[in-house]
Amino acid sequence: MSDDCVFCQIIQKKSPASFIYEDHWVVAFLSNRPVNEGHTLVIPKNHYENIYEMPDSELAYLSKVVKQIAHAVRDAMVAEGIRVVQNNGSASGQVVFHFHAHVIPLKPHEGFTHGTAYREQTHGRLPEALDIDAEKIRRHLRETQQ
Repeated sequence: MSDDCVFCQIIQKKSPASFIYEDHWVVAFLSNRPVNEGHTLVIPKNHYENIYEMPDSELAYLSKVVKQIAHAVRDAMVAEGIRVVQNNGSASGQVVFHFHAHVIPLKPHEGFTHGTAYREQTHGRLPEALDIDAEKIRRHLRETQQ
């Protein structure tokens, strides 16, 4: 854990977040500056700055969880597509230097195209709205795990 990392603070419950999923290795929570409603971040509990530092076994496990989250986000948000984004380094657009994958639900009418820079599209959401979306996604995640 890193004391000055906001994601480490979220993992330790020192900073608030609308959690979707948590197990021994991984947590998933809604972005508080989402591209679209349901924009979820999936992160390892161990602090790794980027993909280059992360052990292969943990990356493989996190990828499995990302797939499960993608299904739940797609169904809960009635999305027609899901974009999974993972940035490494400032030049790629990484802002928080704790490895994380974005699971972003998309619909054609939202104007988000292949060439659009997703960071330009973010907007803040109230914690109450995030909690409502988180509950929808958790419900769909439970259904897919049964």
